[in-house]
Amino acid sequence: MKDFIKKYKISLIGIFVGGILGYAYYHFIGCSTGSCSITSKPINSSVYGMVMGYLIFSSFQKNKENK
Repeated sequence: MKDFIKKYKISLIGIFVGGILGYAYYHFIGCSTGSCSITSKPINSSVYGMVMGYLIFSSFQKNKENK
């Protein structure tokens, strides 16, 4: 388990930060009519933020290949 966390530390941080920012977007900006597919519910906004956080932060992760 420690190896997994150590290996994917940057990606896990991205998921955590993305989830927080996704929820913050829902809370502060959101969608007042409820017709927006992503920002109408906090879970949708948080999951979208997690996915985007993972994608952005994992691009900074270095690949360690064994030779």
